[in-house]
Amino acid sequence: MPLLKNGSIIIDDWITLGLDDPKPDSGDIVVPYARLLKEWESLTDHDGRLGVIFTNIDRVEALTLFLPRLALIVLPFPSFTDGRAYSLARQIRETGYGRELRAAGNVLPDQVQFMLQVGFDSFEIGDRFTAEVWLKASRQMSLAYQRGLYRTPGQHDVWSERHREAEPWLEQPHAG
Repeated sequence: MPLLKNGSIIIDDWITLGLDDPKPDSGDIVVPYARLLKEWESLTDHDGRLGVIFTNIDRVEALTLFLPRLALIVLPFPSFTDGRAYSLARQIRETGYGRELRAAGNVLPDQVQFMLQVGFDSFEIGDRFTAEVWLKASRQMSLAYQRGLYRTPGQHDVWSERHREAEPWLEQPHAG
């Protein structure tokens, strides 16, 4: 499946494995969290990068021990109205995780800017929307109202932009 990453459409070169799929000898693999728990020792010896599919029913604290070894975390969106992966993404970024964080599943182009603000940096895109729609969505907003935790290059918040050249505001005593 193609990916939207860094404002471009690219091919996903990760091999996604299920719970029982045989592990290839080499290459970048992404496995379900249950398999990561079960086969951690053999997965760390794999010749290639390691990623995990972390469902929105799991808690980030359970993943923290594995974070230094993970090059990719995939957070699935079972439906576009299920926002639990937004919270997980922000929590994962707050732990200091700085590698790829991918949104997968039922992701819509109009959600991309919000997802960027909480820390996602790649998105699985299906054939429901054209590549042009996804690219336009990735460039649509360069300003955010909230001061987000995670910023993409060139993204700023409205308050900072409005007050970039202003003198610092000094607290004034209240009348009365």
